[in-house]
This record gives sequence, C-alpha cells and structure tokens, in this order.
Amino acid sequence: MAGASLLTLIDDIASILDDVAVMGKVAAKKTAGVLGDDLALNAQQVSGVNADRELPVVWAVAKGSLKNKAILVPAALAIGAFAPWAVTPLLMLGGAYLCFEGFEKLAHKYMHDATDDPVAVNKAAANGAADIVAMEKEKIKGAITTDFILSAEIIVIALGTVADAPFTQQVTVVAGIAVVMTVGVYGLVAGIVKLDDAGLYLSQRSGAVTKAFGRMLLTGAPLLMKTLSVVGTAAMFMVGGSIIGHGIPALHHFSEGAALAAGGVGGVGPVLQFITPTLVDAVIGVITGALVLLGVTLVKKVLPAKKIAH
Repeated sequence: MAGASLLTLIDDIASILDDVAVMGKVAAKKTAGVLGDDLALNAQQVSGVNADRELPVVWAVAKGSLKNKAILVPAALAIGAFAPWAVTPLLMLGGAYLCFEGFEKLAHKYMHDATDDPVAVNKAAANGAADIVAMEKEKIKGAITTDFILSAEIIVIALGTVADAPFTQQVTVVAGIAVVMTVGVYGLVAGIVKLDDAGLYLSQRSGAVTKAFGRMLLTGAPLLMKTLSVVGTAAMFMVGGSIIGHGIPALHHFSEGAALAAGGVGGVGPVLQFITPTLVDAVIGVITGALVLLGVTLVKKVLPAKKIAH
C-alpha cells in the first residue's frame, strides 16, 4: 500500500511538472517579443562604458534585474490574486515612463544636450576616475529602471498565460520565466558588448579564415551597437505605446481597424496588416512620450518658481 501511494505521488508530481513545462513553453513564446526589446534596450544602456568595465556593468545590471524580479514576481502574484483591476493601470504607468524615456533621449540628441555630447564624456574622463564612476553608476541606474518596466510586462504576460492554473503552478512558471529571461538577456548582452574584444583576439591568431572572421567582428561590432541603440530607442516607443494602446480600448480598436484596412491593399496587404499595429504603437508611444516630457518640463519650471516665492 505504501509503495502504491509513493507511485501515485510520483505520478502526480510528474503530471504537475509536465503541466508546468507546457505552460512555461507557452509563456516563453508570448514573452519572446518583449525579450527582443529587452535585449536591444539593455545593450544600448550599457554601451559607451570603458572596455575593462563592460562585464562588471552588465553583471551589476543583471543583479539589479534579479532584484527587480524578486520584487515583481510576488507583487504580480499578489495583485493578480487580490486586485487584478490594478494590473492595467500600473502597466500603463510603466508604459508611459518608457515612452517618456525614449522621447527624452530623442529630445536631448536633437537639442545637443551637454550630457550626451562626446566632448563632455571625454572631458569627464580627463577629470578623473570619480567622474567615470559617477557616469557608470548613472548608466547602471538607468538600465535597472528600464529593466523594471520591461520585467513587469514580461511577468504580467507570463502570469496571464497561467491565470487559470493552480497557484503553485503559477509561482513555478512565472518565477521560472523571470530567471530564464534574466539569464538569457544579460548573457546575450555580455556577449554583444565583448564582440569587439573577441574580434581583436581572433584577428591576432594564425590562420587566414580566423583573422578574416576577427576583422569582420571588429568592423561589425560598432555597427551592431549603433543599430541596437536605434532599435532600443524605437523599442521604448513600441513597447510603451503597445501598453498604452491595449489599456485604452478606443486606441486598441483603432489599431485593429487600421490593420484590417491595411490588409485590404493589393499585393502587400498581408505585410502591411502585420506591421501596422507596430507602427500605430510606435506613434502612440511618441505622442505619449512628448506629452509626458512636456508635463514633466512644466512641473520642473513651476516648482522652482514656487520655491523662490516662498
């Protein structure tokens, strides 16, 4: 009897693990799109760091990401259980922040803000290690803040795929996705930022093919980082705009309608139908970012005036 009970228990455990594996696979597929945005954004955030500090910075951001998820996973499970109505507003706040951050980057670039000027960066390097450390800390802080928003979206998407499952399976799947995504993203980011070092190493080895591949990596690494910088900024608008759009029914219906209308175009209809929602999300993101930046700028101008008046 004891043996039969043990076998039954093992069978139950195997069944649960099988369910968890299936749900985990579904959750991973649904969060894969955000994973691409997360990768682009984080590779962009840690670019520009001194070569010997790249991996320590990536590791610092990865640890911050794990701390984010240690907060977000229990919070998401608790909100999902006791206050599911709060998920969408909280996500929309995060989406608005992403749009704001993306638009602020564009505004600073075209307004030639001194903090983004390469001359200012070189001057900081010349002023000593303290300035470099301060700049590094700012990059880490910004990357962890951005990671928090994207991690929240990944966790909420994963939670949505297991909403009807028992609580223990929800915990297992969501926590598993959080860990796998963190390891995957920051492992790839570490590889990307060290591509130039790998290229230099291979270009100095013997063998024509190895040298040629090394030179290709040396040439391609800066182009990849520039591309990721552009993609990372675009991802802020697309991800943030998507969150805002899904949270406002009128915008969501407009996006669906625009996609259907685009699908009716002869020849290229299917392609246009596929990309239209993303383009709509990007436009929503840009408009949201501009409005939030305008609001933040006005508040900053009003608050000092009030302080002076007092």
